[in-house]
Amino acid sequence: MATLSPETTVGEFVAQRPALSRLFERLGIDYCCGGKRPLAQACRERGLDPGTVFAMLEAAVAPAAPAGEVDAASMSLTELADHIEETHHAYLKHEMPRLRHLALRVANAHGQRLPWTNQLAQVVEGFVRELQSHMMKEEQILFPMVRQIDAAEEAPEFHCGSLANPIRVMEAEHQEAGDALATMRTLTSDYTPPPDACNTFRALLDGLKQLEADMHQHVHKENNVLFPRALEREAALAE
Repeated sequence: MATLSPETTVGEFVAQRPALSRLFERLGIDYCCGGKRPLAQACRERGLDPGTVFAMLEAAVAPAAPAGEVDAASMSLTELADHIEETHHAYLKHEMPRLRHLALRVANAHGQRLPWTNQLAQVVEGFVRELQSHMMKEEQILFPMVRQIDAAEEAPEFHCGSLANPIRVMEAEHQEAGDALATMRTLTSDYTPPPDACNTFRALLDGLKQLEADMHQHVHKENNVLFPRALEREAALAE
């Protein structure tokens, strides 16, 4: 395992120690779309002392990953692509229709008194549409290419040229999804229900909070583990 330091990227911290994602979540440090930034830079952008955060990360390292977490860096490319589909994609396909329905119900019931719920419903609707298309492209195009690279003994010829081309598109769509999640968090004041919120309102906010946490893990595994390793494998085969 590589030595970690304040100059190690945030994504690499979580790639090596998945449990550290919880601490980054609490500190508000983006380890998925922003995972390519060095820890020191990410801390400064959040107004945090890099030395203090690094000490917290060292103290938070556990000898074993908590239940439910996986060591993505130890998986083969095929295993990791399968894992992402079977866990994160499956979760989204089940959860997004429910959240879209809840968001519309809340907007219909509270939109006149709380206009931000109307905007929230629109953001959720856009997020769902984009993620449905995004997952289809990964499952039908990119992930089969990744599995092919994993099994190949020489560089395959793809219709799109290098893996870098579809990966670039997926990373751009990840950023758009991250922006939508940030908007949801802002609109809901960090998923805080109004004092008189009904159960549907509370269920929506709780679901969106869980969605954000899962998406951070999901995008991290792709941006910081699967995609770089797939490109490294493609380059090695080309040699």
